[in-house]
Amino acid sequence: MVAHWIAGETRSGKTQQLIGFAQQVGAQQQQPLLIFGANGDNRIALAGRLIDELGDRVATLTSTPAGFIQDEIILFWPLLVQTLGLQAQFPLKLRPENEQVLATELWRPQLDSGELEVDGWRESRLVRRSLDFLQLASQGCIPIEEIADILKAGMPGSLAHLALWDSVGTALISWQKWCLQRGLLTYGIMSALYWRHLLPMPQYQTQLLARFKGVLADDVDEYPAIMSALFSVFLEAERPCLFTFNPQGKVRLGLGADPAALLPLSARCEQIALERPMKASLGKWGDRVAEWVADPLAMPALPDEITLLQATSRGQMLRITAEAIARAIESGQVQPDEVAVIGPGLDSIGRYSLIEILSSRGIGIESLNDQRPLVSSPMVRSLLSLLALIYPGLGRLVDRDVIAEMLVILSQNLSPSPLSPASASPSETNTWFDLVAIDPVRAELIADNCFVPDIENPHLLPAETFSRWDRLGHQSVNAYNRILSWIDSQKQLRAQRLTLKPVITIDRIVQDFLWRAAHLPADQLATLRELMETAQYFWEVEDRLHLVDGAQNPAEWSTSESSRSSHRLSDVGRFIQLIQKGTVSANPYPVNPRALGRKGVTLSTIYQYRAQRLTHRWQFWLDAGSPLWASSAGELFGAPLFLQNWPRRPITLAEMEEANEANLSRTLHDLLGRAGEQVLLCHSELALTGQEQMGPLISLVGAAQPVDDSLTSDGALMAAK
Repeated sequence: MVAHWIAGETRSGKTQQLIGFAQQVGAQQQQPLLIFGANGDNRIALAGRLIDELGDRVATLTSTPAGFIQDEIILFWPLLVQTLGLQAQFPLKLRPENEQVLATELWRPQLDSGELEVDGWRESRLVRRSLDFLQLASQGCIPIEEIADILKAGMPGSLAHLALWDSVGTALISWQKWCLQRGLLTYGIMSALYWRHLLPMPQYQTQLLARFKGVLADDVDEYPAIMSALFSVFLEAERPCLFTFNPQGKVRLGLGADPAALLPLSARCEQIALERPMKASLGKWGDRVAEWVADPLAMPALPDEITLLQATSRGQMLRITAEAIARAIESGQVQPDEVAVIGPGLDSIGRYSLIEILSSRGIGIESLNDQRPLVSSPMVRSLLSLLALIYPGLGRLVDRDVIAEMLVILSQNLSPSPLSPASASPSETNTWFDLVAIDPVRAELIADNCFVPDIENPHLLPAETFSRWDRLGHQSVNAYNRILSWIDSQKQLRAQRLTLKPVITIDRIVQDFLWRAAHLPADQLATLRELMETAQYFWEVEDRLHLVDGAQNPAEWSTSESSRSSHRLSDVGRFIQLIQKGTVSANPYPVNPRALGRKGVTLSTIYQYRAQRLTHRWQFWLDAGSPLWASSAGELFGAPLFLQNWPRRPITLAEMEEANEANLSRTLHDLLGRAGEQVLLCHSELALTGQEQMGPLISLVGAAQPVDDSLTSDGALMAAK
């Protein structure tokens, strides 16, 4: 039998079996093998292992479900254009923030009339959830026409009988049609095109089988139902197939994954069960720990490897945790990259406290996917303020406070190369660079006296306009004048039509003010890269809309007066508003995909840690008494309604509790399987809100022995007491 289904717990060797199968099958044929990872990070890690172990002896193509569907839709777009009668134009993928903005404007008449309205939901939330419904349906191979009926049948209580869901269904159909007419694609639309139109085509299936000799998929418990249809094509053609499945995984359940829809594939394969983890871990305690947590009356007898760090308040607990990590590292018991701090929900206070304490001890922190909005960066806010001074009609988007911040940031980061004399020697340039700075106090004085707020033309006056400009100091005035000169030069370039695209202006701001000769911390570099990627995507969409609609702004999508009035801003103004809303975070494509090695202490949420398949010798379970351990991480609203085993009725409270208990059991099994030697429960009696912590792990907290005194300092212990 050429198809194999390998099931096993965490770290039981499933991926190694996949690599061995790839080597065996790949040596027999010349066509590449199609190999899937569950997400981008998993794919990168898997591709690295394939290169290390197989080299160039086996031809492979690695992808993710989302990436493969996107590539196939774009590759076979001419075929879809011919079949569906679409306009012949190259497709353009929409990012989520663009998708949200465009859908909101398309639906503006229905939103303003109350046709699309739910009590207690903000407009942005209703739009986002509606778009999520389309994505969930497409991933689950559900026609868009059935979304309204599913929502009416599955929504509980007061939401069950609202005519709203008919309106949502109609709005989604119009959204999909509007996008296809303009060649705009979202992941939900691409998924619908793939399973409903492209994949069933005999011509496409012939091409698919001609390009790939077989398919291998790692961790299919994280895949959407649409992948089952793709895998069936290879199974029916009797091509080599291998699928790995972790019954304790299912991390993305509620986020588009449908493990139950992939499970029937096992009946068409030779089934192989891997019983126990290959490497030493605490996974052997998974069953017992899960049983103790599920039974409130249980009397846990925890192993010595599971210990307790306890304090009264959360602040004390964070200090003790950081102190224990620092002392363990300084004493040589563990290396920084062998430690992970994992919590059900990491707030900014917790992240900041741990990073500050450990950094003060010289210990690095690798904060996993710390996705903060771009607008939280002072550099980004300064760039947006500078744009408002260059382009007209943006006076409502700036005020004196942001102008003062802009002056501080730009003067500190101003690159000497474009503004300093060309004849200056390196030593003179460096001296000039060191001297240029406007401190916050002088920046406030300049903003108060030299900034002219104006709706159409906000601008800065010369420093001499301030009657006491001598109080600013020579260095500050010099830096301020250089910024003014730069703004004037950009306005002149625009007047001469030498700057055609705002993206070029944004790039100049980054190069001239923020780049620092490329000596930027990783987080600031990621922020600037994401900003540039967002800007490029934004104006690609703008160009497409101008081309197709023959208009200068998206106001003409609708004939309603409210829609027109909401888009009086220029494209630059809409871009600034997009960033200011905080919907864009710094998560650009990796610079070096194989540079995944982490040298510091890993700080992560449970979901991020499990999704990236990380392992550490020591794990610190933060907020062990929190009730958040019982809830799933970020489940999309209405996600259970789009699973193939949904019973076509509202989910009951008992079913929700059962699902949460099953999720907690999987989480405990998985985390213990990824812990090599030690798990430390970090518990505070009181939560951040001052309430007593009585979460599902409280029985473990009560049974665990306090950690060895060598890991806590006297100062930390006194603080806890």
